[in-house]
Amino acid sequence: MRARAHAWLARVGRADEAVASASLLLMLLIALLEMAMRPLMGRGVENAPIVVQHLGLVLAMAGALAAERHGHLSTLGDMGRALGGRARVWVQAFANGSAALVCGALALASWRFVATEIGTGAVLAYGLPVWWVQASMPVGFALLGLKLGARCSQGLVLKGVWGSALTAAGWWLAAGLEGGTLPMWPLVLWLVAALVAGAPVFAALGGLALALFWQDGLPLASVALSHYQITVNPSLPALPLFTLAGLVFARTGAAARIGQLFVALMGGGVMGTVLATAVLCSFFTAFTGGSGVTILALGGLLLPLLRNAGYPEQRGISLVTSASALGVLLAPSVPLIMYAIIARVPINTMFLAGLLPAVVMVLSLLVFGGYLRRPAVPEGYRAPPSPPSLRRALAAAWVAKWEMGAPVVAIGSLVSGLATPTESAALTAGYAIATQAWAHRELTWARLTACLGEAVQVIGGVLVILGMALGLTNFLIDAGIPDAAIEAVQGVIPNQALFLVALTAFLLLAGALMEIYAAIVVLVPLLLPVAQSYGVGPVHFGIIFLAAMEMGFLCPPAGMNIYFSSSMFGKSIRYVAVSVLPALAAIFVGTVIIAWWPSVATWLPSVLGH
Repeated sequence: MRARAHAWLARVGRADEAVASASLLLMLLIALLEMAMRPLMGRGVENAPIVVQHLGLVLAMAGALAAERHGHLSTLGDMGRALGGRARVWVQAFANGSAALVCGALALASWRFVATEIGTGAVLAYGLPVWWVQASMPVGFALLGLKLGARCSQGLVLKGVWGSALTAAGWWLAAGLEGGTLPMWPLVLWLVAALVAGAPVFAALGGLALALFWQDGLPLASVALSHYQITVNPSLPALPLFTLAGLVFARTGAAARIGQLFVALMGGGVMGTVLATAVLCSFFTAFTGGSGVTILALGGLLLPLLRNAGYPEQRGISLVTSASALGVLLAPSVPLIMYAIIARVPINTMFLAGLLPAVVMVLSLLVFGGYLRRPAVPEGYRAPPSPPSLRRALAAAWVAKWEMGAPVVAIGSLVSGLATPTESAALTAGYAIATQAWAHRELTWARLTACLGEAVQVIGGVLVILGMALGLTNFLIDAGIPDAAIEAVQGVIPNQALFLVALTAFLLLAGALMEIYAAIVVLVPLLLPVAQSYGVGPVHFGIIFLAAMEMGFLCPPAGMNIYFSSSMFGKSIRYVAVSVLPALAAIFVGTVIIAWWPSVATWLPSVLGH
């Protein structure tokens, strides 16, 4: 009987992933239908864009639930793991219990927002009340609270009791204290302690946003409104669609085919393999949307190639780990799109602006990181000569022709103006699915389902962070923090050159402490006005910001590349962290170069009229 109950609960538990995957699939199909109908009817499908945008809200909440179930909600690490024993249990319970309390409060704040929308009687499309979709917020946060609270105990009944009690307590506290004022510092200390203990980043940001609104006696529904605004942004569906395209390529044989092409182009010796690794990792990260995915998809392919060429293992791990961080500046990188949305810069402008800086960062990594130094070949080792070969390159290019067409589809459709960001992403995702399913016959329905599930977990975990971060940011902007920051910084830093150095150093620290998407939403609205006061334009600032964030991928505690590499290659975190120190210095140098020469970022968009 108990086994049957567990099996039933497991099936129910997987419903979140099914709902999120169905939302993503509908986003893809509706966007493609919209494009197909436009030339036939002179217009697209009525209300299609607004439906796609609101599917993003459903995907965000259901995807966050799936991310929690698979352990993919971003944290700053697990302090309890270092403690061990009974202390670990208590620390994890504190972290999860705190997050459950915050989720209960967020559920109430979301319900307050939905209740106001019910009163307006607004219709989304085809007679569907908009609040039906918005109701996914209070339901989603309540379920997140139940799941996080359940982690505080063992046993089916006790899990349910703890989950329900903590979520209800958060709701009750929010309802009882709403409209009043609370002391700020105790709440901040509690949230920081929970974050350090391993609570999800979104809970800490959401709790801080709620605390700030509480302190000023403002309506808590404002936090839910911010979450709603970011998840239904017209350009936001591009994020999950591009992520799906990258994961389809990552989970089929595309990586091996592209790898063979790059090795054939650059040669199979030490230098050729090093160059191929750096360029391929950067290229692949731009498409997969996550450097960790690149390490998992390519690490098992590239490290043996480097070892077989006579490259030391630790330097090989360092190269794969650090080069996988460099795709952030290449289109169609998800952080690049996210910055464009937050800074209100055209996405195609940012795509063009990132091309030359991406080349600068790869060259800086190879030159200043010392990866081009020829290592001593172990005694008795004879590396087979393998110079670049046009014949092999052409043969490999023919095999990888469908994969190499993906950037043309993604960037060409957007930069040319033929498609909106969402349509460009849908075209790219559709292209990836079609080529891998029919041209290569590697994408089965089961594998596509797995790609959809993985994509919604990644994006769900990201979007719930973005929503909470935007609520915090909106409060800070309304409080006049950017203006105060401009005055304070200009009083200390006299000129642009010194400001750029200080900015790069600050962003290195921020990247080590903050998840990149939270950093974009929280820091860009605060720092961009300061940068503009020193004559740094939004495009140039965005490239500096993202280049510096690449360093953050390699710095604990938020430097996820180190954890992915440690898991992938079976090495300790300390081993990997030490190996990437030269890369960290090299990426810092590359960021300073981009900061001091604005034309690296602005020349290409200006030449092409963007």
